[in-house]
Amino acid sequence: MKAGIGRRLWGAGVALLFSVAATPVWAETCVIDDADREVCLAQPASRIVALSPGATELVFAAGAGDQVVGVVSFSDYPPEAKQRQSVGSHTRLDLETVLSLEPDLLVGWVTGNPHEQLEKLQRLGMSLYLSEPRRFEEVATSLERLATLAGTRERGQVAADEFRAGVGELRERYADASPVRVFYQVWDEPLMTVNDEHLISQAISLCGGKNVFGELPRLVPRIGEEAVLAADPEAIVAGGMGEENRDWLDDWERFEELNAVRRDNLFFVPPSLIQRPTPRLLEGTRILCDHLETARGRH
Repeated sequence: MKAGIGRRLWGAGVALLFSVAATPVWAETCVIDDADREVCLAQPASRIVALSPGATELVFAAGAGDQVVGVVSFSDYPPEAKQRQSVGSHTRLDLETVLSLEPDLLVGWVTGNPHEQLEKLQRLGMSLYLSEPRRFEEVATSLERLATLAGTRERGQVAADEFRAGVGELRERYADASPVRVFYQVWDEPLMTVNDEHLISQAISLCGGKNVFGELPRLVPRIGEEAVLAADPEAIVAGGMGEENRDWLDDWERFEELNAVRRDNLFFVPPSLIQRPTPRLLEGTRILCDHLETARGRH
């Protein structure tokens, strides 16, 4: 009798041992975000809320699109992102909706989200990764770090490697290109541009261009039309109020004294391809490089 009980207990112990061994064990995973903060998760994120359109693109590109449960307005890429629950805009989050989604990871925007709302979410126990790549390489490392937190490392690594390779090809192709003096218009009213710390200016440099306002102290400085006339760029590049809206460029055609106007060097790049720090920045930079190559031919 006792022997039978012993055998049953031994069998139960072996079964329990195999059950434990078959259960995935995740060590705590930590990364450093773009605000130089350590972000740690006990398990891979399974419910992610992205708090900017750029963050949404990065998470999907890192292979974690299936884990995204919430996004902000204008999160229009990839198309699947439009099917996710809206949590307000990046400038005003709907905290009640964010909390109702029970996220285990928020991906915020360093300078784009309201600090007080991010702080409140953290006080409520939310894990927050702050994103704002400022260099091409940081786009690649963002993919790697987000993939690490989401448990999609292989897919994130592939995306990061492809991005690095594409940037390397452009850097080699335009390394000896003659410089083109460029004004990039990021907004119309007030008139705004970018300095050399901005990713857009680094894209200009990658294509062999020179940002005529690159030395200004602010990342996104306000300027006047007079400043553009004084700088007299060889090319003017702009996005617009939409992916196909060239109205901002049309406004410059009245300044016939500008070299960019005389040479017909008024170029459009869809804003989502160059104003978001995501892998699609590579596509936008290729378009920009083609435009600047056209400008070179009109010297």
